[in-house]
Amino acid sequence: MNSSLTPTSGLIPLIDACVVIVNFNAGGSILVDCIASVLACPSLKAIIVDNASRDDSLAIVEQTFTAHPRLRLIRNSTNLGFAAACNIGANVCQTDYLLFLNPDCRLEADTLPNLQTALASAPDVGMVGGLLLNPDGTEQAGGRRAIPTPWRTFIRAFGLSRLLPHYFRDYDLHLQPLPAEPVEVEAISGACMLVRHDVFEQLSGWDQNYFLHCEDLDICMRFRQGGWKILFVPTARVPHLKGVCSKSRPIFVEWHKHRGMMRFYRKFFRHQYPGALMWLVRLGVWLRFGGIALVYSLRQLRT
Repeated sequence: MNSSLTPTSGLIPLIDACVVIVNFNAGGSILVDCIASVLACPSLKAIIVDNASRDDSLAIVEQTFTAHPRLRLIRNSTNLGFAAACNIGANVCQTDYLLFLNPDCRLEADTLPNLQTALASAPDVGMVGGLLLNPDGTEQAGGRRAIPTPWRTFIRAFGLSRLLPHYFRDYDLHLQPLPAEPVEVEAISGACMLVRHDVFEQLSGWDQNYFLHCEDLDICMRFRQGGWKILFVPTARVPHLKGVCSKSRPIFVEWHKHRGMMRFYRKFFRHQYPGALMWLVRLGVWLRFGGIALVYSLRQLRT
């Protein structure tokens, strides 16, 4: 395997990497844009794992990239969820690095070189993520964050981070000044995540007990527990449309988001929040889901 970190001409790096993209009804044009940005780097291989999409996204991809030597499509017969599909893609990769990328993301010319340089900056860096951008060019929430512990979630839920920002900080860090250089963070987003393949395998990959959401927090926790640093790279710009695969089923998505958060709390914090306190955490999570589901239901009734 060639894991050289020396760029070739311009900004195209020599990197031994597979890009794993999980698709579920992302839309043909959006998925094509994502794949095109990946294949623009001559050394990258793209693995599309489709979770039984019902739209025409795969047909358009096949038309656009007919038998492309660096593109492989894997079709799941049912929707297995994000984590399981990521593992399926990773299992067919024989590369030193894995880049997990959402289908509604796009790599810019210098995104990968900047991620790659950060990953190679120290032997204990195991994972790096880029600057996720909204369509208007502003920084998107979730690209850099602290772990949303039950206490931090309580602070956010009751608005204490807004009322008393000097005493209480939100776990989303995108409202803080953008750093000039890569910085260590507790968590990054699974929308764009470059990892060392060997470390990923040592930690058994993604936890497939999550279906959608919170699996990226889980893998960040396990990387850090294993002694590996996570870096946020502000110069690695990643335009991200966000929510393209899930906008048609908001209540379904919110259900799995809250279910995932409960698994995350039980897995990592049940010894810190025993008994009645964890019961209150569970109550708060499901009351929040109930409120969100009610809002979406009322919107659907109005339309």
